[in-house]
Amino acid sequence: MGKQEKLLLQILKGQSDTNINFQDLVSLLRRFGFEKRVSGSHHIFRKEGILEKINLQKEGNKAKPYQIRQVRNIILKYKLGDKSNG
Repeated sequence: MGKQEKLLLQILKGQSDTNINFQDLVSLLRRFGFEKRVSGSHHIFRKEGILEKINLQKEGNKAKPYQIRQVRNIILKYKLGDKSNG
């Protein structure tokens, strides 16, 4: 199991939302096909077919826990972890 798969499982389990590395989360979203735009400290991710936009900010080198929950909800809602859905 690779780093991205481990990160995805960690996010989906929801047991360590305070301990997700920001850059690892950015890499995972890019792997899922999200386009990234930066506006100041905001890293904004959009993807065709996904109604919500994801707006991330760093807290040190970690992602903010409430933003991890938002990402988890989008992953589950759109089944982004499925092999057939990217």
